[in-house]
This record gives sequence, structure tokens and C-alpha cells, in this order.
Amino acid sequence: MLMVLLVLLGLGILAYLFALVRAAVAERVRPNAEALALGAVVNFFDTLGIGSFAPTAAWFKFRRMVPDRLIPPTMVVGLTPPVMVESIIFLILLGVYVDPLLLLSCATATMLGGLVGAPLVARARVWVVQLTVAVGLLLAAAAYAMTNLHLFPGGGTATGLPLAQSIVAVAASFGFGILANFGVGNYAPTLVLLSLMGMDPRLCFPIMATGGSLMGAGASVRHFKIGEVDLRIVLGLALGGIPAVIVAAFIVKEMPLEILRWLVLVVVLYAAAVMFRAALVGRREQVDHAAKAAVAIP
Repeated sequence: MLMVLLVLLGLGILAYLFALVRAAVAERVRPNAEALALGAVVNFFDTLGIGSFAPTAAWFKFRRMVPDRLIPPTMVVGLTPPVMVESIIFLILLGVYVDPLLLLSCATATMLGGLVGAPLVARARVWVVQLTVAVGLLLAAAAYAMTNLHLFPGGGTATGLPLAQSIVAVAASFGFGILANFGVGNYAPTLVLLSLMGMDPRLCFPIMATGGSLMGAGASVRHFKIGEVDLRIVLGLALGGIPAVIVAAFIVKEMPLEILRWLVLVVVLYAAAVMFRAALVGRREQVDHAAKAAVAIP
């Protein structure tokens, strides 16, 4: 099963690289320097357990690097290569200890969810995307607070799950794959769910990372075809993030992160508030426009 996953991951990497190179050559783009630095920072701390989606979305919003509607797909496509490196590392180091059927099923379900979610976010109204990103940021902030306050489920020592719980985990992974396209990372909800079911929290990382990689590969190919991503930002996040993952995994390995989590929490909450306000304004404008259009009809 582990070899099957590695083969799937390899195919996903090849498909992603082919789509990325073709799009980059066609548009003759170069990586954005700010995105290079951002990719290095968020993926370094992602490997150590901070997460990359929430701080990336917050920075995008503060710096207005991409339009709000393009924040989720640009994040998914740009952060996928570093996550692929993470997944290979976690699979090699910890994958042999995880129930192979559970690992393969959850990863595949997350990938399928990603494929379903990519066109959904492309067709969604701007205010819907803004609202979903805001909710995702709030969930991330809650995860940071729970981690620092030691309120996360402690988990158990299980390497697998009974059939009924496995079905729930697979179904949830499919949903997490859809939500990832809207900027809601799959790491925290997967970790909470599997820990509550008694899984060893350390063994959740191969499941989370591999699912995120396969989801990102499948969704990214679709996003490239749709054409609604900022390739300059994508290249920056990818090229900056890959070496940062390797440094974090093999050189730094661990460091005190509690103060950093509180700082990120504050930033993420502010970004969530800004996103909520933008979503409410957008929704109000849509309703006003519809009302005016109805009045104008003879």
C-alpha cells in the first residue's frame, strides 16, 4: 500500500509539474520575490506544525497580492509542491506505522474532494469565497489557541481504525478536500477527527500530508485549466517553500512555537474580520443590484 501511495504521489507530481511548466512557459512569468520569501516562511513553519494556509491567506489579504476570489486557488496551487515534499518525508518516516488501507483511503478521498471542489470555487460568487476563507481563518485561529492551551484531543496509540470509524474518516476526508479549495486547510480538522477516534497524533501526519498532496495535485491541474490563479505568486510560493521544508524537517526538526502561534492567531483573526466585512459588503451589493434589476423590469 505504501508503494501504491508513493506511485500515486509520483504521478501526481509529474502531472502537476507538466501543467505548471506549460502554463508558466505559455505566459512567460517569473516568480514573485515577495511570494518566494512568503513561501519559505510559511512552509518552514508548516513542517513544524504551524500550518500554511491561514498565514498565507492573511498575508495575501494584508498585502493585496491577489484578488480575494483568487486567494484559495492560488494558495492551493502554490503550496502544493512543498506539501508534496512533506508527504514524501512523512511517508518514509512514519507511513510504515499507519494502517495502509486507512492511509490510502483517506488520501484518495481527499484527492477526489479536491477535484470536486476546484470548479466549485471557480464558479462561486466573490462574497461566498470571502466568507468561506473567513470561516477557515477562524477555525485556524481556534486550532492555534487550542494547541497552545493544550486543549486538542490527546489521541491514543492506535495505528488504524475500526470499519465504522474508517468510513467516517474517509467521508470527512472527501469533505476536507472540497473545503481546501476554498482556503480551509485539511491539517487541523483531520488531526482533531483522527485523534478523537483514538489515533496516535504523530501518525496523522502521513495521512494529512499525503491527502493534501494528492488533493493539491488534482485540484491544481484543474485550476491551471480554468486559468484563475496568479502564476507569479504560485511560482514564488513553490520555489521558496520546497527548500524550507527540507531545512525544517532535517536540520531544525523542532523549536518552541507557542509565542509564534499567538502572534499568528492575532494576525489571522484580524484577516478573518476583514474578510467577513468584505463578504457582508459584497452580499449587500448583490442584493441591492438584484433589487434594482427587478424594479427596472417593466
